[in-house]
Amino acid sequence: MPSVRQTILVLALTVASAGAAADTLVAEAVAKHPENSAAGMVRPKSGITMAQVEQKFGAPVRQIPQVGDPPITRWVYDRFTVYFENDRVIHSVVHRDQQQ
Repeated sequence: MPSVRQTILVLALTVASAGAAADTLVAEAVAKHPENSAAGMVRPKSGITMAQVEQKFGAPVRQIPQVGDPPITRWVYDRFTVYFENDRVIHSVVHRDQQQ
């Protein structure tokens, strides 16, 4: 049975990639600009706290209330969304229009 993290990651990637062409564009973007590389978009890394995210990136544009057990919370910024389990980052996803 997949963990909550795996399920959230699969859901996030499914939403972000509608169709084979989009999958290819996302894969190419990741290959060209790895997460948090100098050429890529800096965003929160897994394991840091909500307080650390807010200190480094400021307040989110929108906070989506927690759901599930363990509680998963989303913070939406202009260019990416951060997923938290309890108060720790489990993943961050660049918004589709920012990946191209």
